[in-house]
Amino acid sequence: MLSDLSWVEAEKVLTKETIVVIPLGAASKEHGPHLLLKNDLILAEYLTARVLREADVVIAPTINYHFYPSFLEYPGSTSLRLGTARDLVVDICRSLAAYGPKKFYILNTGISTVRALNPARDTLANDGITMRFTDLNGISDVEDKIKQEEGGTHADEIETSMILYMRPKAVDMQKAVKDYAPNQGKGLTRNPNNTASTYSPSGVWGDATLASYEKGRIVTEALVEMILDDIRKMKE
Repeated sequence: MLSDLSWVEAEKVLTKETIVVIPLGAASKEHGPHLLLKNDLILAEYLTARVLREADVVIAPTINYHFYPSFLEYPGSTSLRLGTARDLVVDICRSLAAYGPKKFYILNTGISTVRALNPARDTLANDGITMRFTDLNGISDVEDKIKQEEGGTHADEIETSMILYMRPKAVDMQKAVKDYAPNQGKGLTRNPNNTASTYSPSGVWGDATLASYEKGRIVTEALVEMILDDIRKMKE
């Protein structure tokens, strides 16, 4: 953990062979009535601990604000502008690359974040810096085999199951709901008259009532293995 080192110690581990992992998880973003605003941060912290235990990497401090425009109608939710989120990642990687490392892996726990991570990756490539990030769609086949909800991707059956596995006390299943309407694009809305967005009075998009610890275990373990495989490939 980079933050646990002195600069003198950091100098020894930040070499050109080092892969730096940067966790990315929102600390203030709505996840329905049954999950906490820091839900993505919980995901990032759990996955970081697994990576630290199983991979030879340096882990930088977590980025806990980024690009989450779809949830701003729900109090407590925050989002950076797209360009700000892009540049935040670019500047962090450039700063650390100056000490030696040229390979970075963003341990990404979001979906909208990809819109900022793709251009950040391209910008860094022009500097001779390799940056890769977690694509949550990479485990969609695993999710499809176990999920029962008719649709949804947010604070839903799968995401709630993952938190039940990672940190069950961070879930209040008595408040879990099914809230699923056809996807209208442009994020979620609490306003039934807003036809440009997907209506969700609860902030859930899917059926959180179907969540279980065992589903969470299956999906989480598949995600951990995918992340570790991503990192292994960067070492080649």
